[in-house]
Amino acid sequence: MLVHVLLYDAGKDSEGIHSLELNGGTSVLMFENIDDAQRYCDLLEAQDFPKPNVEALEKAEVEQFCNESGYEAKFVESGFIPKTEEELMFLAPPVNNRDVTNWNEANDSGREISTNSANNESDQLDEIRKRLEGLL
Repeated sequence: MLVHVLLYDAGKDSEGIHSLELNGGTSVLMFENIDDAQRYCDLLEAQDFPKPNVEALEKAEVEQFCNESGYEAKFVESGFIPKTEEELMFLAPPVNNRDVTNWNEANDSGREISTNSANNESDQLDEIRKRLEGLL
């Protein structure tokens, strides 16, 4: 099964995958629907975050990468409806982003990462709710 992930510098040596910091772990979103993935990219760009490319990859390949890297793969199915505050981040990125000026440099564990950091979850969730309400 193909899923859609968000990649930076796809196909280059500096390639990185978009990820989120959730509950002390790093999660990679795998979108079933390409339109959902593209919408997420557009929201990132609207927040002055570097805009990733949407790439279709085999779900098993992404899950294997995540397992080997210590990440958690999060599948976002078509028509996804969040049930928890954490799951709201699957529809819209957090307001506060980690500094990514050197996103393609290896972190202290030697892995290349690009992540968002949720510092003040309550404020971020309020902001996400406002943006989602504005879309309706």
